[in-house]
Amino acid sequence: MEEHEKPSKYKSVALVIGITGIVGNSLAEILPSSDTPGGPWKVYGVASRPRPAWTDDLAIHYIQCDVSNEEETQEKLSTLNDVTHIFYVTCAKKLSESENCFVNGTMLRNVLKAVIPNAPKLKHICLQTGRRHYTGPMDSFVRVQPHDPPFLEDLPRLKLLNFCYTLEDVLFEEVRKKEGLTWSIHRPGAIFGFSPFSLMNIVGSLCVYATICKHEGKPLRFPGNRQAWDGYWDASDADLVAEHQIWAAMSRHAKNEAFNCSNGDVFKWKDLWKVLAMQFGIEDYGFEESEGKLSLVEMMKDKGPVWDEIVREKDLVPTKLNEVGAWQFADALFSGKSLLDSMNKSKEHGFVGFRNSKTSFSSWIEKMKTHKIVP
Repeated sequence: MEEHEKPSKYKSVALVIGITGIVGNSLAEILPSSDTPGGPWKVYGVASRPRPAWTDDLAIHYIQCDVSNEEETQEKLSTLNDVTHIFYVTCAKKLSESENCFVNGTMLRNVLKAVIPNAPKLKHICLQTGRRHYTGPMDSFVRVQPHDPPFLEDLPRLKLLNFCYTLEDVLFEEVRKKEGLTWSIHRPGAIFGFSPFSLMNIVGSLCVYATICKHEGKPLRFPGNRQAWDGYWDASDADLVAEHQIWAAMSRHAKNEAFNCSNGDVFKWKDLWKVLAMQFGIEDYGFEESEGKLSLVEMMKDKGPVWDEIVREKDLVPTKLNEVGAWQFADALFSGKSLLDSMNKSKEHGFVGFRNSKTSFSSWIEKMKTHKIVP
């Protein structure tokens, strides 16, 4: 109650949906900082799980809420009448794209229906989707020809079900209900960041893979094809994505627009693989031509007990292998050709942030170690 009685302490109030996710975690760290644009910020952080220990030092008001449940969402979020900005950075992964569309669309609609009518100061909504906007769902490459990279924001939608499109449509429909409410859509690529619970954390998954290889004395083989090893790639640093969203929330030049968000450089996985191997003290590493592509889903399916042993031996934060390893996502990422986007639109609208992808990759590995998720 005390915070509501002293509204003048804060200039902006953020509601972050998916606070324990890979970008949510970055928003939770950056928004409360004294030099963040639009601040000082009050931050409500929403996630479906109980507050994890690694968020204890973050200056957020944590709300445990399953946003797929309409009644619970209404009960817990409709009372937040001081919210000025929503950052929607969560997603649910289901077995089919029709389920993805239904569940993710329902989640976003539940949040917006709970907050928009009850937050008179609400100004802007940042919606994070992703590069699947241009490529289609990961299982659709055979049936639908994705757009050719580099991806530009004004490319037409592919003619298939895509939960990114569903989220946009829900956003457009609900925003119309409040005059003057603006929005921005953010489409990162593969995100380099920190979250032990993200279903799309490629850095965390590779750290766990490398840890198991080290523990078992096995070589750190690249689980992808030749194109993935030798091709040019880009990535999206989680802190950069958070900064991009805060910029869009604050800048009058970024309203009611969709933007790609990547680091602004390119890299090869063959170079980052060396960084990964060195970080975990593995001398035998690299890519090997073979008849069949290595599959992390296959390689990791029986490694649960091995991970449990490593966690005990190294006194790591207690996690289960299926929590920290996004093996299906990694297999999909490394099975295709390199995908690149363009950051020209963001730059033309005034966002000039960037990251060195190699430095980013290394720094997020260090953070996984610092928080004792990996040794």
